[in-house]
Amino acid sequence: MHAHDRFPSEGFPGRGRARGRAAEAPPPVDRAEVAGWFAGRLPDEWFTGPVELLIDRDEITVVGAVPEPDAGEGDASAARAGRIARFREQTREQRMGIADAAQARYGRSVAWGARCGDTRELFTTLSVPVMTRLRQPERQVLDTLVDAGVARSRSEALAWSVRLVGEHTEQWLTQLRDAMASVEEVRARGPQLD
Repeated sequence: MHAHDRFPSEGFPGRGRARGRAAEAPPPVDRAEVAGWFAGRLPDEWFTGPVELLIDRDEITVVGAVPEPDAGEGDASAARAGRIARFREQTREQRMGIADAAQARYGRSVAWGARCGDTRELFTTLSVPVMTRLRQPERQVLDTLVDAGVARSRSEALAWSVRLVGEHTEQWLTQLRDAMASVEEVRARGPQLD
């Protein structure tokens, strides 16, 4: 084992010093710059409007609206699912090329999705392990969810809990993200020490 495997912050400038960020996290990205880059890279005929971008430390998810098909006498939801499947199959190679370029540029994996009417489907997305330490009362909450059949494991119960909190506190989380973006912007404009 190398010394840097045991002590990842030693000998690497800037690593291990950022508050609230993992040592190996890629640097923050400017959302407008990412949106502009994808707007320039994506073929105009793919989506009916601007894409929805979800960006975190690990992944950029790109979801675009595809044209809604005329189902005729057929089932409209099946027609929308078929349109999304066709888009996924026909654009796979080109999407992967764009994803590779974006990953090289932004240090994050790229996941794709499509929306057609009220049908939304995400294609391959990351499932990132997160380490946490929980005391007995928190573990009991997770175990209750597992025992009740809400989740199959503590990991799934924790993911379920995070989704539930996210759904019920979206306004507060949006305000918090906006405040953090402002801090990152001010930090980037700060004095540069050489």
